[in-house]
Amino acid sequence: MTSEALSLGRARDFVSRVCPVTGLRIHAAAERLVLTNAVTAVVFLLIGGVMALLVALTRWPTVGLLSSSPELFYRFLTAHGMNMLIYWIIFFEVAGLYFGSAIVLNARLVQPRLAWFAYGWMLGGATITNIMIFMGQGDVMFSSYVPLRAHPLFYLGTILFAVGALIAVGLFFANVIVAKAEGRYTNSVPLVTFGFITAAVIATFTLLGGVITFVPAFFWSLGLTSLDPEVYRLNFWSLGHASQQINLAAMVSIWYLLAFMTTGAKPLNERLSRFAFVLYILFINLGSVHHLLVDPGISIAFKLFNTSYAMYLAVLGSMIHAFSIPAGVEIAQRAKGYTRGVFEWLRKAPWREPGFSSLALSMVLFGFLGGTTGVALGHEQINMIWHNTLAVPGHFHATVVAGTTLAFMGLTYYLIPLIARRELVGKRLAALQPYVYAIGLLLLIAGMMAAGWLGVPRRVADITYSGAPVVATFPITAYIALAVFGMGALISVVGGAMYIGIAVASLLMGKKIPASQEPPVVTAVPTSPAPAEHKMPGTLVLVFSFLAFFILVMVVNMLQLAQVWPIR
Repeated sequence: MTSEALSLGRARDFVSRVCPVTGLRIHAAAERLVLTNAVTAVVFLLIGGVMALLVALTRWPTVGLLSSSPELFYRFLTAHGMNMLIYWIIFFEVAGLYFGSAIVLNARLVQPRLAWFAYGWMLGGATITNIMIFMGQGDVMFSSYVPLRAHPLFYLGTILFAVGALIAVGLFFANVIVAKAEGRYTNSVPLVTFGFITAAVIATFTLLGGVITFVPAFFWSLGLTSLDPEVYRLNFWSLGHASQQINLAAMVSIWYLLAFMTTGAKPLNERLSRFAFVLYILFINLGSVHHLLVDPGISIAFKLFNTSYAMYLAVLGSMIHAFSIPAGVEIAQRAKGYTRGVFEWLRKAPWREPGFSSLALSMVLFGFLGGTTGVALGHEQINMIWHNTLAVPGHFHATVVAGTTLAFMGLTYYLIPLIARRELVGKRLAALQPYVYAIGLLLLIAGMMAAGWLGVPRRVADITYSGAPVVATFPITAYIALAVFGMGALISVVGGAMYIGIAVASLLMGKKIPASQEPPVVTAVPTSPAPAEHKMPGTLVLVFSFLAFFILVMVVNMLQLAQVWPIR
């Protein structure tokens, strides 16, 4: 490449435009990288979604698609886990980091060529790992527990992806620092960017954990060293579970953003919301230990401290956000005149806007199904009756899918006009999509949790173990629960296909939105707390309803625990 071409490329990176809707100045380099990472994420969502359908149709006994081919079941289960939990989520989060550090701050992207290098490493690593999985060289599932052994390239691909993501996270921090030096913000970053900073801090520890986990596993797969299974498990969950905490911080940041973009809501108390994010940084990763509560190599004191006292501080952070966001929406709605009764503000909310419906459904499903069961799983005694049942993936489908993925979908409907400068194709379909997806997930999660409650195991293609020396039997209610799960999977796959179809059609065929050079007129993110005096009776009713449900979940689990060893 000639020096003139390099100079031209660098000049293009600093070209910017002003969004006529938000007033944000968007640099070309940031625009391209946000769009590319987001589109790549959707591609991996498609792969993971197809795998999800095949796995679900296998776990549904009436269909039993791959029950006679367990090797394919484990292959597709591995592909589903890697593509959904790692590649779809983290590629989208990298797009979010660039959006939150460059576009939200009206700043340029630092070292865009290094950002493309990071993208290449991430894409290359994800591609290598997927090739190994589909070639049958990595049928080890998402957790890839030792002594299960995959091809060395499976581990190398994961390492490359983690290193590329670490570079992207480092660039995010550089963007924020340079934006400060160039006067893009004065006192503190907007709350949305602060939330992404939280996600980036957690991501740094998480991705380093991935390197620490998979580098020894790589050399072990080559036969060059030994690897203790307990050490591997402990190290793995610094990546496996902590990666979902990146999602949590990013998801909550997007909740605040969607609340503002759809209703004009501002945080009830911005300082308190920032404090809640800090609690995530300090304590959220301690919840990873709940995957190890049955492991004999870890002390009881370590388990109790991490899953009880320390984890509750992270739960406190989530409780603060769960109150602040709906309270902000209620205050904003009441300011528009929706003051009749306790819930007129909620009835008159923009439910036909996919951004708002995604926000509301994500919060409800995440809180009532994901949050409550997460605390239950973190309770050492309750964990023993849930461990390795289908209720465990039911829990993380409530968090990562119903919570994070649904929130990411809602944001996409605004990124396409803002970043890709294309109008949405099928706006009525887009308004319907979050509801279809959420209804499917509700059935899927309820079916998985009910089946797990009845003892149905996870990670098996056939729950009866037909052909084995001992055949397992389950009550008819377990089969009903799995049928609900299967129907929910079908509906949610339809909802996911609607999202991908709308996104692809909009990018390829959406009407082009012309660029504008008008000066900024609107701030696109909340930068100050809500007014000091406000009324929010509806939010209080919602919060206390959630607390009552939370208590009910813990009581029911304690009653079930009491039946394990009955006293006569």
